[in-house]
Amino acid sequence: MTPDEFRAAGHQAVDWIADYLRDAVSRPILPDVKPGEITDRLPKSGPEQGEPIEAILEDFRNLIVPGSVHWNHPRFFAYFANSASGPGILGEMLAAALNDNHMLWKTGPAATELEQVSLGWLRQWLGLPDEFFGIIHDTASTATMHAVMAARSAAEADISSLVLYTSEHANLSVDRAALAAGVGRGHIRHIAADDDFRMRPDALSSAIQSDLAAGRKPFCVVPTLGTTSSASLDSLPEIAAIARQHGLWLHVDAAYAGPAAVLDEYRSILNGAEQADSIVVNPHKWLFTPMDLSILYTRRPEDFRRALSLQEAPAYIQTAGTGREVNLCEYTVSLGRRFRALKLWFVLRYYGREGVARILRSHIEMARAFADHIRAHPDFELAAKPMFSLVCFRRCGSDEQNRDLLDRINASGRAFLSGTTLNSRFVLRLAIGNIGTRPEDVDEVWELIQRITQ
Repeated sequence: MTPDEFRAAGHQAVDWIADYLRDAVSRPILPDVKPGEITDRLPKSGPEQGEPIEAILEDFRNLIVPGSVHWNHPRFFAYFANSASGPGILGEMLAAALNDNHMLWKTGPAATELEQVSLGWLRQWLGLPDEFFGIIHDTASTATMHAVMAARSAAEADISSLVLYTSEHANLSVDRAALAAGVGRGHIRHIAADDDFRMRPDALSSAIQSDLAAGRKPFCVVPTLGTTSSASLDSLPEIAAIARQHGLWLHVDAAYAGPAAVLDEYRSILNGAEQADSIVVNPHKWLFTPMDLSILYTRRPEDFRRALSLQEAPAYIQTAGTGREVNLCEYTVSLGRRFRALKLWFVLRYYGREGVARILRSHIEMARAFADHIRAHPDFELAAKPMFSLVCFRRCGSDEQNRDLLDRINASGRAFLSGTTLNSRFVLRLAIGNIGTRPEDVDEVWELIQRITQ
């Protein structure tokens, strides 16, 4: 592709992106497709001869877009809503153009140092100590896996005896991380939660004592700040004290709620995080950064290097330096690294701390307004205390009625919500996180719910 051909195609692509971001609200969020339908519409084998970019873009518009779930829709309220902001998209485009692989400092000096600088800015905004070293992963699942691997190495014990603790409401990524690190299913403890769905410190202490008495080796505890089901906050200071008492690695899953600490009024949610050995925060969830970008902060980076070090590194990655260079591949399983920091840098610079705070506050306020609608209506109830930008609610009635309500909301194409189970009851979740969401979007969902249930 010549520069002129690229320029022409690039203008078409950027024009489409700009229109898409402007008009996403007019699209049905969920595609009207059946499994295998898109596969059947695509050729069974790749083309022998190259095709013009115009034909490829046309198929993108006519086949791929209609079959996509529009996560960038302002009424996408399922799971933990996320969004790719304009500056983040531009950063992603430029990163793809550079095609940087900064596995070593010498293979990507700017990418390596920008990653450290950008994560340092966000660390300051969150109020974390300067000693925390940051590194970017793709998702919290991968970040947590690395944390558990470092904890396993630091424990210096027979892996068959190691026990990991987390809440019964923890994300499934914690279990997967433990399994990937070699911890058996029978050595993962899901600690009971209280009435507000927070891990009970007394139950944690009891479980640790029981395992010690049985000759096992407790080595890691993973509390959550912003659980997937209800966005509840485990009691970090109490859990940190227990971890310190027993010498456990403390890994904090703040993938969703962590960014809220940018707000002065929510800074306290990270009280106790200064004692953590590692903590994960996902800018691709609530900091308007395109998928995928998850940050692992740790005050024990050398434990990560030891967990993944080889007795003698291959010659092709051996380097001699001055002491200031950082070779990020030494801290991760993966050797190659995409230039993910560039899109985060664009987002942090474009919005600034005050701009980020303003958007987060607007999301929280919209969630409060929706919760007020639920409280005021006799046919609905809150299923959990509203936390941050998440509201868990249900129609007063059976689980079947609530599942039907969710299905009808989503089938409308006007909004997308998800469900979960709390206190053995099926509930609906409305999670606000898209940068384009406005109060009128939330109001429309509430009006839709009332029409469905009349």
